[in-house]
Amino acid sequence: MTDSKYFTTNKKGEIFELKAELNNEKKEKRKEAVKKVIAAMTVGKDVHFDIASYSKKMDSKDFDELKVSNALRYDILTEVLNSLGVSCEPSQTPAPSPVYLLATSQWTSEMICGNNINVCSTFRERNIHRNDKKRSWSEIATAVDISDFFSQDCEDPNPLIRALAVRTMGCIRVDKITEYLCEPLRKCLKDEDPYVRKTAAVCVAKLHDINAQMVEDQGFLDSLRDLIADSNPMVVANAVAALSEISESHPNSNLLDLNPQNINKLLTALNECTEWGQIFILDCLSNYNPKDDREAQSICERVTPRLSHANSAVVLSAVKVLMKFLELLPKDSDYYNTLLKKLSPPLVTLLSGEPEVQYVALRNINLIVQKRPEILKQEIKVFFVKYNDPIYVKLEKLDIMIRLASQANIAQVLAELKEYATEVDVDFVRKAVRAIGRCAIKVEQSAERCVSTLLDLIQTKVNYVVQEAIVVIRDIFRKYPNKYESIIATLCENLDSLDEPDARGAMIWIVGEYAERIDNADELLESFLEGFHDESTQVQLTLLTAIVKLFLKKPSETQELVQQVLSLATQDSDNPDLRDRGYIYWRLLSTDPVTAKEVVLSEKPLISEETDLIEPTLLDELICHIGSLASVYHKPPSAFVEGSHGIHRKHLPVQHSSIDTGESPVSGGPAAAMDQPHVIPSQGDLLGDLLNLDLGPPVNVPQVSSMQMGAVDLLGGGLDSLLGGDLGGGVGGSPAVGQNFIPSSVPSTFAPSPTPAPPAVSSGLNDLFELSTGMAIATGGFVAPKAVWLPAVKAKGLEISGTFSRRQGHMYMDMSFTNKALQHMNDFAVQFNKNSFGVIPTSPLPIHTPLMPNQSIEVSLPVNTIGPVMKMDPLNNLQVAVKNNIDVFYFSVLIPLNIFFVEDGKMERQVFLATWKDIPNENELQYQIKDCHLNADTVSGKLQNNNVYTIAKRNVEGQDMLYQSLKLTNGIWILAELRIQPGNPNYTLSLKCRAPEVSQYIYQMYDSILKN
Repeated sequence: MTDSKYFTTNKKGEIFELKAELNNEKKEKRKEAVKKVIAAMTVGKDVHFDIASYSKKMDSKDFDELKVSNALRYDILTEVLNSLGVSCEPSQTPAPSPVYLLATSQWTSEMICGNNINVCSTFRERNIHRNDKKRSWSEIATAVDISDFFSQDCEDPNPLIRALAVRTMGCIRVDKITEYLCEPLRKCLKDEDPYVRKTAAVCVAKLHDINAQMVEDQGFLDSLRDLIADSNPMVVANAVAALSEISESHPNSNLLDLNPQNINKLLTALNECTEWGQIFILDCLSNYNPKDDREAQSICERVTPRLSHANSAVVLSAVKVLMKFLELLPKDSDYYNTLLKKLSPPLVTLLSGEPEVQYVALRNINLIVQKRPEILKQEIKVFFVKYNDPIYVKLEKLDIMIRLASQANIAQVLAELKEYATEVDVDFVRKAVRAIGRCAIKVEQSAERCVSTLLDLIQTKVNYVVQEAIVVIRDIFRKYPNKYESIIATLCENLDSLDEPDARGAMIWIVGEYAERIDNADELLESFLEGFHDESTQVQLTLLTAIVKLFLKKPSETQELVQQVLSLATQDSDNPDLRDRGYIYWRLLSTDPVTAKEVVLSEKPLISEETDLIEPTLLDELICHIGSLASVYHKPPSAFVEGSHGIHRKHLPVQHSSIDTGESPVSGGPAAAMDQPHVIPSQGDLLGDLLNLDLGPPVNVPQVSSMQMGAVDLLGGGLDSLLGGDLGGGVGGSPAVGQNFIPSSVPSTFAPSPTPAPPAVSSGLNDLFELSTGMAIATGGFVAPKAVWLPAVKAKGLEISGTFSRRQGHMYMDMSFTNKALQHMNDFAVQFNKNSFGVIPTSPLPIHTPLMPNQSIEVSLPVNTIGPVMKMDPLNNLQVAVKNNIDVFYFSVLIPLNIFFVEDGKMERQVFLATWKDIPNENELQYQIKDCHLNADTVSGKLQNNNVYTIAKRNVEGQDMLYQSLKLTNGIWILAELRIQPGNPNYTLSLKCRAPEVSQYIYQMYDSILKN
């Protein structure tokens, strides 16, 4: 019988039996007991009883017969050291090889006194396979003696003994011992045997965790970097693993020093090291930013063979590297399309493993499909559910199926989903029904077929299927209004079977929304009203709104019903949300029913096609963590990892940009000077917080000066003006708090005149968004062509196109207003939200006459940078609201940064040199300007027309070097080095400034100006 029997026992009272067997007089019983103890320690059972009291009964030869693996031997050694009072931690388990057999005949442990480990244990004999030679331990009295003992083993002729000694020393977490490990560790790092070197590399990481300062002082980090160039691939892999582990506690340091030379060494070692070594190296490669697309392609070509590896962890690590580097490859290149095709087979192969492996693979595939659905668009059949799949695998496959659904495969997908809806698992059936609705919303051509499928499912009369189908149909109605209302009668037949809040709420919404098409809508809603206080809050709110809608559509028939529901909501309810909504409806209906109808029955926005997609920024971060726990949780590591060290957030590389170190630029230092205010509307959500915007009509009060206006809070006031009769002002005609629209009808006497901004005053980090003014006048500056900012279809016939320009030291917003509606437009006004550069209009919109249908007018609106500041994303984003007699319209534009280049941006040579040296090197970013055929003088002249001044020009080895400076209106200086090689259309631009987040936008302006 094999020794596996020792690992299967799970009896009660097992520990007591082990103690008795260790005291047995028979040698065979005692030997069996020791094997059971080892097995119990291996599987993690608590067998920490006094070993010393039983060890005296064991002979040395008993231990000689225990040919255990390294893993079991280490557990024995851990138990021995614990009995001596020495704390140990688990270490990396080496590959099995029975080389280090510890034997002892007797030991005794005594008390631990103070900081010294006073061990009077006598190890009479220890048998080690060391050329069949025995040596004995002398009495160990202090921690120093322990370290001396292991130090001697570090010089043993047998490399396995040397490696095991340094590994064991790294596991002893005692401060008094660690300081004596330095010299033996230094020798092992330079040992002639690669097994010893790779073990010592891991020991450095362990030692760093105990005493980081000592590791840095002793120069072990430099030794680890040297091991990256080692000839043995496993040494390289372990060195990379150790440096990666250490760098996690120093996120801003460049411990790995990734450069093309080191990357080439890692790629060479990748083909020869073990699977875990390959994972360490691939994870390291994923943190590298290639200089250009050619280098990225070269790395991808050498990583691609890892996709066929048998280990799924290696495959996912390779996928992570390729997914990151795809960002740098030109999307129109043949290699880009070839690489997409190569990524598909390994991902499909991962789904043939065990269910647990499938689940991890599916969670990662979910991220990949959201980022690049084209990779698996032809493999949708792989995600069809099997009858024996666990529920967690089924749900993940279902989610991915919907993401891959398209017009080409929708028939197959719907057939599958209809089949799934007849399964016995309730949760899976609900998910399948919901998936049918998602298909209808995502693929418009399939909507009618999806609705037909849902009606078939409703006819099954299965309660939970019917309720889920009604919830889904509510969403379809919102996506396709006035298209499928003929099925409402069928839905109403199932009203009595609804008992879930979501289904009841969906049915109430449908009845209220289409009350004019349902003859007995009042009776249906009244039936819900009978148990109003027993309903959930969600159903109560929906019922309140539905009855108000019904009243507005059929006021003469439902007056008593609406009074009843308002009374229940405001007088008999304790829920503040329900009560507040009831009061708002009551006030609207009692003061102005016409306005109430416009508010409650207003046109609703269509729901999004994909409502459950991961936010793009988070998705990019999770792509960088493919193959890790973050990709399974779909959460960044900072959301579930607790530790004393900050977690460095990863980002996908940006095409055509990198820095000298090859790592992703991290905002830091002076960037912190920019305020991090509360979240404001993003470009995709321009409505924002409407309660905080004063959108009223012009008020006949004098306007404050531009300086005063810049100090007013843009997002002030709101609720009073929204609920009051005068939407433009406060009570009694006083102006509302906040920055009002600047109406075009205000006399020029009251309009703020452009006031020159005060000169920038340097005040440390506080000057990040202060103001500066131009001194000279530049002409011939770059002006981007006009673009459509607000299309007519989104603004009820008003189309606005425009651009920005800087003329004679002043900034202008040049716009074209076109009326494509059938009615005239007047009473124009404009307002800007807070933005990164404090941009505000300095005068009203100069539209003094009505804009007739099919008429266009050119407008040049002067702006300045003395308004309130709030950091935007992207930095040059400007959110604009334009009002006229029809409505208020919102849109977002990106301001070209060259309009902020001031005329006094030329720096003295000595100041330039000192500033360049003073700015940290990590703030220097490098970019490539491609396909530009200009000589140095032409480049310098073009840039000077845009207030980018050349400080010096040098010629180094036939290459023209231009050193330039520019200054923004908020006082930020940007220093530049532009390298121009005659005959080469590609220029290299290096930018340095104290706020590196602006460098990307400066580079964009360089590219636009030079290619104009």
